[in-house]
Amino acid sequence: MMKGLVKKLIIYTLPVMVLIGFYACKPSKPAFTSPRGYDLNHPEKFNMPESLLEISGIAFYKDKSDTVYSIQDEDGRLFRQGWMTKKQQHVVFGSKGDYEDLAILNETIMVLESDGTLYVFPFTEATQEKVSDIKIFKDILPKGEYESIYADNQTNQVYMLCKNCKDDKKDKTMSGSIFTYNAGKNELIPSGKFSMDLSGMIKEDEILKTGLKASALTRDPHSGEWYILSSVNKVLVVATPDWKVKSVHRLNSSIFNQPEGLAFDKQMNLYISNEGDELSAGNILKFKHKP
Repeated sequence: MMKGLVKKLIIYTLPVMVLIGFYACKPSKPAFTSPRGYDLNHPEKFNMPESLLEISGIAFYKDKSDTVYSIQDEDGRLFRQGWMTKKQQHVVFGSKGDYEDLAILNETIMVLESDGTLYVFPFTEATQEKVSDIKIFKDILPKGEYESIYADNQTNQVYMLCKNCKDDKKDKTMSGSIFTYNAGKNELIPSGKFSMDLSGMIKEDEILKTGLKASALTRDPHSGEWYILSSVNKVLVVATPDWKVKSVHRLNSSIFNQPEGLAFDKQMNLYISNEGDELSAGNILKFKHKP
């Protein structure tokens, strides 16, 4: 009887053990990957002062990383500070609002508010106490929520992504608008629209079914590839110059508290800023480029 029991146990447990062995040997997909040339799991961290707890956007003047320009979520202030220098100075450009991202286009600063309003003023005003020469562009974008702007110094084109637009959710896309900035006339000329297909990412459960929810945008100056950050989805997406998804990288929440800002410097180092909370300071993370 004992032999029969042992035989039955072997018959029933062997297939289970084979399956366990198969999955144990099967290579697992890395949890947190990085774009080629970067290691998103080992940053150089620059903690922000209390005034930038809610840091929401970063930029460099002519890609020079010795000085960081940034904004925070609620106050209409442009901050500037040396890298790894907590002491900051700022210029007031607006009242209380919901400021999400900024770009520096040659000698012009652009700050994007969540409703799509754009604040534009000369870079020379950055060292003043209050901006005196400012132009505010309203109702230039389709109705929606916006958190991402990128300005191309070579073409004078400005790209703005929609974080939350009605048609995007239905079509499983992410849309955006392009403008050409005429510095002499201080005007934005509508120059087209673009769209990125997100259906594959949604199908693979790489992002939420509600979309990518972009929180920042920048461009690799060498390859022309787009880097799109999503704080809600905790991912960094790399797309081709014509907006096709190339790779998706899940971000470690223990490193990326609330990723909101994105920029490259001249040396191709990548920077991602994070809002802080009750337990942690806002910060900027630097990822050195490794060819």
